[in-house]
Amino acid sequence: MTRLVSLGDEALIAIDTIADRASGLFAPHVRLGVTGLSRAGKTVFITALVHNLIHGGRLPLFDLAHSKRLAKAYLEPQPDDGVPRFAYENHVRDLVEKRIWPDSTRAISELRLTVEYESASGWGRLLSGGKLHIDIVDYPGEWLLDLPLLGKTYEEFSAEALELARAGSRAGLSKEFLKLAEEADPDAEADEVLAEKLADAYKAYLQACRSDGLALSTLPPGRFLMPGDLEGSPALTFAPLPKRNEKAQPGSLQGMMERRFESYKSLVIKPFFRQHITRLDRQIVLIDAMHAMNAGPEAVRDLERALGDIMACFRPGSANLLTSLWMRTIDRVLVAATKADHLHHEDHPKMEAIVRRLVQRAIDKAGLTGARVETLALAAVRATREATVQEGKDRLPVIVGTPIEGETIDGISFDGKTETAIFPGDLPNKPEATFEDNDNTGAHRFVRFRPPKLETNDAGVTLSLPHIRLDKALQFLLGDRLT
Repeated sequence: MTRLVSLGDEALIAIDTIADRASGLFAPHVRLGVTGLSRAGKTVFITALVHNLIHGGRLPLFDLAHSKRLAKAYLEPQPDDGVPRFAYENHVRDLVEKRIWPDSTRAISELRLTVEYESASGWGRLLSGGKLHIDIVDYPGEWLLDLPLLGKTYEEFSAEALELARAGSRAGLSKEFLKLAEEADPDAEADEVLAEKLADAYKAYLQACRSDGLALSTLPPGRFLMPGDLEGSPALTFAPLPKRNEKAQPGSLQGMMERRFESYKSLVIKPFFRQHITRLDRQIVLIDAMHAMNAGPEAVRDLERALGDIMACFRPGSANLLTSLWMRTIDRVLVAATKADHLHHEDHPKMEAIVRRLVQRAIDKAGLTGARVETLALAAVRATREATVQEGKDRLPVIVGTPIEGETIDGISFDGKTETAIFPGDLPNKPEATFEDNDNTGAHRFVRFRPPKLETNDAGVTLSLPHIRLDKALQFLLGDRLT
């Protein structure tokens, strides 16, 4: 992996790691990072994970639950006072009572889940108290896409950003920004009003790239789309310039842009990298592959590019007793395509093949060695059930659920109350087909469904949130830490 920070920063990271290790000597814990790009379902994943562990969900592929060694799971006060708490209770209320999807991740948040369990071995039961703290760190994937900027100059950022802005579907969306940027004189006196106009036009272009029809993913700087408490600050008021001198004139527009780009790196990206990314032990990356496929091959290829950039930002490595005292590495990464409930199970292997294809290129690009990387198609909350319908002589596999109000198929708009059977179409047999330009854009019928009504058992007890392969994800991410 390319070095993103200086040796001095590495020393500070080592000090942080040593402090973390010391605090965890008598309270074993694991830090699980949960990220993904917009609408991938990070909030839903975390809420469903916690809900199923606390309420004894059906988790047959999670060995701790299957072997009945899970004593209890519960939430504890969050240990990091400077990070907002993940609003678990509000999100559960949205899913279970209101049957609406919770708001998307807009900033970083954290939650501590403690699991008490019985060790699988007699020796383990003798030596271990059977307790693990799981610190779940939720952060936007858009912020992660900023990390490669740490190793780039303003010149390199501008060249790459402008090349993207002029390519494919982006070219039509970036016209206003490019016109304004082309007219800008890099030697002109630094002008706050012009800087704001350039930054606003660039942000508008990035925002347009995220529309449902395009669903593009590679859109740094990430804080331009999710500024949080930095909105309006000078560190977020810059843009790439087409005309650039080898050396900026003092007090010039180019000088202002270069200075603010460096401020963005030092004030925004570096603290995020040091305080959060370098402290992770395990990582799950959620992707909405179906949203990209709905938009077409350009969106799928852009998702692949973004995934490669994201994977390149992690610090992979297998656990080493000595080096782990001062250097934390991520030894397991799961890349999961969400919303598997929008497909019939017959298409799940095809979806997982597409994800493997996306990930392999990303691994090759990132040089992600030393960590176990797995792929999966899952639905953290299953909003549909499966059925078959007769159409002439054919029996079609369909999914049945309640589409969100306003969703449409073939000109039919749904009211958000009526349950409907939908044939989502078939995924291609060969993963490569989703990356190739063809006439099949929009051939799949992926619509958004409302969360399900929770079932009750014979005793009248409300069951936990239903899912597809959430247990398999848990086993890969945490199973070895709960033996």
